[in-house]
Amino acid sequence: MVGPMISDSPRVLVVGAGGIGGIVAAHLAEAEVDVTAVSTNAAIRDAVAAGGARITDDGDTRTVPLRLVPAAPPDERFDVVILATQPPQIEDAARTALPALSADGVCVVLPNGLCEPRIARIVGAERVIGAIVAWGASMPSPGHYERTAAGGFTIGRLAGPPDDTCRKVAALLEAVGPTVVTDNLLGARWSKLALNCAISSLGTIAGERLGPLVRVRRYRRLALEIMTEVVAVARAERVRLEKVAGTLDLEWIALTDAERTAAGSAALTAKHALLLAVGLRYRKMRSSMLAAIERGRTPAVDFLNGEVVDRAALHGLTAPVNQRVVALVHAIARGEARSSRALLDRLFDETR
Repeated sequence: MVGPMISDSPRVLVVGAGGIGGIVAAHLAEAEVDVTAVSTNAAIRDAVAAGGARITDDGDTRTVPLRLVPAAPPDERFDVVILATQPPQIEDAARTALPALSADGVCVVLPNGLCEPRIARIVGAERVIGAIVAWGASMPSPGHYERTAAGGFTIGRLAGPPDDTCRKVAALLEAVGPTVVTDNLLGARWSKLALNCAISSLGTIAGERLGPLVRVRRYRRLALEIMTEVVAVARAERVRLEKVAGTLDLEWIALTDAERTAAGSAALTAKHALLLAVGLRYRKMRSSMLAAIERGRTPAVDFLNGEVVDRAALHGLTAPVNQRVVALVHAIARGEARSSRALLDRLFDETR
C-alpha cells in the first residue's frame, strides 16, 4: 500500500487535549512544530489561554504556549491529524477533522483498543497510521498535564511494511518520546490491548493508581486471568503478538490450563514477579476510563474488554472475566456501584 507523502515540516492538528493529547501537543510546540490542538472543553481552553499548558514531568513543571481551539479550523489544512480522544469519541473526532486534512495528509491514531479499522472506514486505509502509546499521562486539573510513566511510541500501517510517511511521523513523534516503527502493528495493538484490559479495568473498578494494586497478589491474578483471555482470542484471530515495550511477552505470561487450577508453581511465581515489575514501572498510571467516568463521559470499556468478549463469541470462545469487568465498569458509570477495593475483591470472588 502506497500512502500519502507528507512534508518534512508538517502542520499538525492534535484532536483531544486530555492527558495524552495535551502532552503530545505541548511537546510538539516545544519542538517548534506548527501545531494546533482541539478541545471541546471550555475549562481546558480557558486555562491554556490564560497561562499556557502546564507540563509536569519527573517532578519538574514548566509552561508551554499552545494554540488550543474548540474545533478544527474550517479554513486551514493540516498534513498530520493526531487523534488523541478516548475511543468512544474517536470516530466523531475523525469525521469532524477530515475536512481539515490536506489532500496528502494522514491520520495518526493514538487511543488504545483496535481503532485503526474504524478510522480507515472514514478517511481511507492509506491515510491511517497507528501509534501505540507506551507511556502514561493524566490531567490533574484543566490545562495541567502530568506525565505518569516514561516511554514512547510504536507506529505502523494497518497492513504491509512501514513506508516513508511512517518514518516521517516517527521522526515527528520523537519530540514526545522514543519511537520505533513496526511491520506488525496488529500484533503490537493486541498485546497492548491485553495490558490495557487488565490495567485500565482494574484501576477503574478499584479507583486507584496501578502501583498499590499490583502489590496485591489476588489483583495480579485477576490481571493474569484477563490477559489470558485476550491472548486466547488473539490466537483465534491468528494474530502474531509482539512484546509490549520489548519486554512483556504476552504469549508466555498467559496462564496455562494447569496454572489456572494449580495452587502454585515456579512458572506462575515468575509470571507474578514479571507483572509486579512491570506494574511498579508504571505505578503512577491512573485509569483513563476512571477519568472519563469522573468527567461524565462514556468509558472505553466496550473498546477494550468488550471488544475481547465480542470477538471471543465469534470464535466460539468465552471471556468470562472480561465480560464481568464490562458489567462492573458500566455499573460504575451509571452510578450503580462505586469504585473500591471491595468491588475489585468481589470481581475476584465471582470469577473463581
